[in-house]
Amino acid sequence: MLNIKQVQPWCKLLACAPTTILKMKITKLLFLINLIACTSVFGQPFERPNILWISVEDISANLGCYGDKFAKTPVLDKLADNGVLYSNAIASSPVCAAARSAIITGMYATSQGSQHMRCLGRLPEGVKFYPQVLREAGYFCTNNSKTDYNLPHAPGEVWNELGKEAHWRDRKDKSQPFFSIFNLTLTHESAINSKEKHDLVTKDLPSHLRADPARLLLPPYFPDTPLVRELWARHYDNIAMMDILIGNMLKELEADGLAENTIVLYFSDHGTGVPRHKRWMYDSGLKVPMIAYAPEKYQHLLAGKPGTVSDELVSFIDLAPTVLHLAGATIPDNMHGRAFLGENLKPERAYAYATRDRMDERYDMQRAVRSKYFKYIRYYESYKPYTQYMNTPEKGAIMKEIRKAHANGTLPIQGAHMMALTKPDEELFDLRKDPNELTNLTNDPAYEHVLQEMREAHNRWSDNTKDSGLIPETIIRSWENKYDASIYDILRSQNVPISEIRDAAFGKDLGVLTKSLNHENEAVRFWSAISLGNKSTLSKDSKAITDLNTKLRDEVAAVRIASARALCKTGDFDKTVKLLRKEIESDDEWVRLLAAQVLDEIGDNAKPAISELQKRISDDKNKYVARVANHAVNLMLGTNNVVR
Repeated sequence: MLNIKQVQPWCKLLACAPTTILKMKITKLLFLINLIACTSVFGQPFERPNILWISVEDISANLGCYGDKFAKTPVLDKLADNGVLYSNAIASSPVCAAARSAIITGMYATSQGSQHMRCLGRLPEGVKFYPQVLREAGYFCTNNSKTDYNLPHAPGEVWNELGKEAHWRDRKDKSQPFFSIFNLTLTHESAINSKEKHDLVTKDLPSHLRADPARLLLPPYFPDTPLVRELWARHYDNIAMMDILIGNMLKELEADGLAENTIVLYFSDHGTGVPRHKRWMYDSGLKVPMIAYAPEKYQHLLAGKPGTVSDELVSFIDLAPTVLHLAGATIPDNMHGRAFLGENLKPERAYAYATRDRMDERYDMQRAVRSKYFKYIRYYESYKPYTQYMNTPEKGAIMKEIRKAHANGTLPIQGAHMMALTKPDEELFDLRKDPNELTNLTNDPAYEHVLQEMREAHNRWSDNTKDSGLIPETIIRSWENKYDASIYDILRSQNVPISEIRDAAFGKDLGVLTKSLNHENEAVRFWSAISLGNKSTLSKDSKAITDLNTKLRDEVAAVRIASARALCKTGDFDKTVKLLRKEIESDDEWVRLLAAQVLDEIGDNAKPAISELQKRISDDKNKYVARVANHAVNLMLGTNNVVR
């Protein structure tokens, strides 16, 4: 394909073109320029491929082509035999909305403030979703049908067709190249946990393709019970049915005479929808199956010959630039990723990065760095349990079996860490020796150089992408309103003291933290209060307690709540619970969530707030606030109320 220097002479020619050309509609003019740009150096038109993108939900690499002997996936196995299988495809987040936010923009969700589950960030100035760029390049773009971007968008501006009927067949001009997404949902965690849904999505699955629960190999950290085996078998059945549906889709390509002109990319949005997989930063939550297939005329665009297994690191932020590169479109400068298919590629990445922030109703900031052989995880909130109570996974039978096994002492030793009440600050795993990530090597002198290298890689990435994770969600949204801009643009235009925020979050010195309680930036004050609340010696420091009491009147609600939490740790519940009862009635939904979480954390000491919590259960429009309030009330009253 031509580079920009080869296109420029044609652009000058257009500038001198007759008036009739100059009066062409801008869309036709752009299409003409793109057609020129998609011409080979030999002057022959570059026939742009169609692109079929098949994404599925909530599965790890449980496919036959990945060596899983229990999987029945002949269609995908054949696709891999004729394409390239990626052994190191890494999701940017172990949950759907944050991962999809990164995919649609080619930017880390944490740089955009769209990292929290079901939040609504602001789109950075000038940023387009990649289908918009594809459409400008002349592609017909369809999505069938999930969006879930955590960012505002007008569907008609993004997609030519969006919905459960969207299809490449909808284009009027059959010679127009297409980009079509089909998102299959039958492997979602809900089809594992709900027998009714599982039975519905697998009703047409032949008996010989169904898994035998008794023969399956369970992950070593799960209790081996009949119920766990039943749900694990459902997972394999869902995958088998998914494989059949993908086969039907590929047959449609054949029937339409498009198979020889269409590149196919298959992947999952994150790991399997069970505990210690989905929502977790281990490979069980981040490492996904990915297969790229190209017909003969486009096989030179793949990373190897048919049947190749590539160990190249691929991140979800690479998906958008890859599609644009294949289409001959210009990759926007704001995209963080690199194309991994096509010609004239940039060098392979050394690391893939992943993020976890608010998962459903619980905050727990975590960051991961993944090389081909090692995984580094930084737990920013190590004082929290590995497994906080979250409504959706707790409803699942596997989570119930894990808690039951922990209570009666039968949980496998490999799963004991799941029930730990705190986490280490860091974890490091050698993935070649320990693929299940069970042995933390941060204290092993033999790996000190690896730890330091990956720690520095994380810090560089955090600074370079301007990670917004340390800014509380309610403060992000308030800054966006204040400056009428996205957090992405705010962090690049305003003097936000990121290093001081980080110092407060990791602070150990009581005197330093007490001083930073009075910092002019509210995020610094918030983390100073949180860090003080985690100090076992706080009750002995009268200066810190005096200043925390002062911060109960801070102008920013998040700081007031963090200060109340710290004072609760000293046994001061009277005025702190009174304040929390007021904050849980806030107009700001994320303030209400913070207040509910502290009330949940202090247990029976929150009983004076039961009426306010019960009101949140019944009336709150934010389901996450209702969930935390419900958990708090259930613990205090010994009830078992269930909310959505």
